[in-house]
Amino acid sequence: MPPDFRLCGLYVITDARLIPRQRFVETVEAALRGGARMVQLREKEAPAEEIIRLGRALLEVTRRYGVPLIVNDRPEIARAIGADGVHVGRDDPPVAEARALLGPQAIVGASCYGELARALAAEQAGASYVAFSTPFPSPTKAKSTDTSLEVLREAKRRLRVPVFAIGGITLANAPQVIAAGADGIAVVSAVFGADDVEAAARALAQLFPGA
Repeated sequence: MPPDFRLCGLYVITDARLIPRQRFVETVEAALRGGARMVQLREKEAPAEEIIRLGRALLEVTRRYGVPLIVNDRPEIARAIGADGVHVGRDDPPVAEARALLGPQAIVGASCYGELARALAAEQAGASYVAFSTPFPSPTKAKSTDTSLEVLREAKRRLRVPVFAIGGITLANAPQVIAAGADGIAVVSAVFGADDVEAAARALAQLFPGA
């Protein structure tokens, strides 16, 4: 992993339902201007060729801001884009497989839902960071797993890799997960569902003054 990528702070995840295609790159750049420190390209429905095209366009922007671009689910698309890494869940290629495909310098993130054992295994397999669900309802993940903040506290005590919280995080409740030990917060609607994307990102990024 390049030394200038610190895995912490505000992590924004794209959503095709919230970001108009014709303003996709400029909308993500607005989040970067606001202080986002990581970007995940999350495309569940688009053809691979379209994801690669979007990813390469985004990569030009994230490079300018010194921020890593992570691709959701698909290591092979991350490699085709030249992205900085991939984020995998339980239905995706395992961490070790993604690491083998993308190499030792890649960022490999893992969804751990509410399962500390899954996070420990992911770290052992070579994950760069892990993400836990929160107790807050998520407008973009109807089937998300509710996780008590105590799980975040325990994860922070037992893991060496950065710990992120995801799911229903807003400006109002973000301080709770940060206080529980989260190194960063991953958000979709809280930024890309806002009328002013840059301002929404800035308000959340300011919760991490050292990021």
